[in-house]
Amino acid sequence: MSAAVKPALPSTQCYQRHHPEHTLWYRTVQAHFETWLALAAGPDDGAPPAYVEQAFRRYLECGILAHGFARAHCDTCGHDFLIAFSCKGRGVCPSCNTRRMVATAAHLVDHVLPPLPLRQWVLAVPKRLRYFLHDDAALQGVVVHILLRAIERTLRAHSPGSSAAARLGAVVFIHRFGSALNAHLHFHCCIIDGVFAAAGAADGTTGVVFHEASGLTAAALAAVQARVRQRVLRAFVRRGLLEQGDADTMGGWDHGGGFSLDASVRIAGADLAGRERLLRYCARPPFALDHLHQHDAEHLVYNIPKPHPDGPRALVLTPLELIDKVAALVPPPRVHRHRYCGVLAPNAPLRAAVTALAPLPVSAPAVGTPAAAPRRAAARYLWAILLARIYAALPLICPFCHTPMHIIAFVHDPSAVRQTLALLGEPTRPPRCAAARGPPLWEAATAAAVRSAPAWDHTPPPAPAVEFDQRIAW
Repeated sequence: MSAAVKPALPSTQCYQRHHPEHTLWYRTVQAHFETWLALAAGPDDGAPPAYVEQAFRRYLECGILAHGFARAHCDTCGHDFLIAFSCKGRGVCPSCNTRRMVATAAHLVDHVLPPLPLRQWVLAVPKRLRYFLHDDAALQGVVVHILLRAIERTLRAHSPGSSAAARLGAVVFIHRFGSALNAHLHFHCCIIDGVFAAAGAADGTTGVVFHEASGLTAAALAAVQARVRQRVLRAFVRRGLLEQGDADTMGGWDHGGGFSLDASVRIAGADLAGRERLLRYCARPPFALDHLHQHDAEHLVYNIPKPHPDGPRALVLTPLELIDKVAALVPPPRVHRHRYCGVLAPNAPLRAAVTALAPLPVSAPAVGTPAAAPRRAAARYLWAILLARIYAALPLICPFCHTPMHIIAFVHDPSAVRQTLALLGEPTRPPRCAAARGPPLWEAATAAAVRSAPAWDHTPPPAPAVEFDQRIAW
């Protein structure tokens, strides 16, 4: 363990291990989670789902060396580096949320989406319909299908040379949250700005032809929104979730009737960096740790990334309120957060031909399947590669001699973990989670009121000097 005796070389950016126990969000969960759990499981409210409690408890172990680690070693200078295990959770852990976001965007850019123009379509529905969509994956699929059919019809009409059999390629992200930590289900669709058609090659293989869309006007977007609005309301009526009279009333509302469709963001085919930024935005987690700050001993401030013009720019919350908001946004297990549609669907006949072009330059309008598609690795990125993609620093590069390090052991045994951490001067025990307790502010206020209350005087008041008739005649 030679890290404490040799100075690191300053010429190369070095990776520093993340310490989650020092962050404000970790300290908040550590101090108040058991209290929130006891209050949430009270007689008036049902207990929170098991997957929510598991996500929080796994987050308290994420990045803590006392729960086990991997050991990386440099053969040149003998330097060792410890890598804490992650919880791989969804919704609670900021570190794992970021890793999942970057991995999703990297996979789509490197392996799925060809370098063609990409447009983001965002659909929001009225609040009355969001409550039905929030926990019904099948109903979400119905709305996505209606939206993509309307968009595909418009792209065919604005793509010169396309036929009625041409298909779009889309990746749909279903967001269950808003920027203010609120429950707001809406859809972000990253759609290749054009349509694909099958084309047979001379050697008998199947290729694709891409027809790029052009001239997409505001009137065309308004027509798509009106068509989606009509068909979604009809689908809700058909399933008995909405009365026909209410659907007719909602269909006659002004300003879209609560339906909002935006397609103003378009990324050029050659802008790979912009494409990855857009996909990271679509795959982002419910909250960002950078927006959370301490206001005082009993309140936290969460800065809203996209506040409304007439709304607040920040939320002032107690720790229990913050945990309650984050717990409501934890996605259920075995529920996909993004879906592949059109030619990118799992069973689409043209998927192999389209995705084979992802790492290659593409020229429109004709696109053919390469004779020998390059062999690519699986859609699983190494931890070190993802960190290098985020922070531009390789964690498995020795900070002293700048040579590659390699992992030599995974330490799980508690006694070996404690012995190694004791030699390095690291804490050998994980941070202790505070036990559930009563509301301290209420107890303090009650005690202060009792101490400041005057002694009761039981002497009757004197009789009034003038007699008043206090009877009231109605």
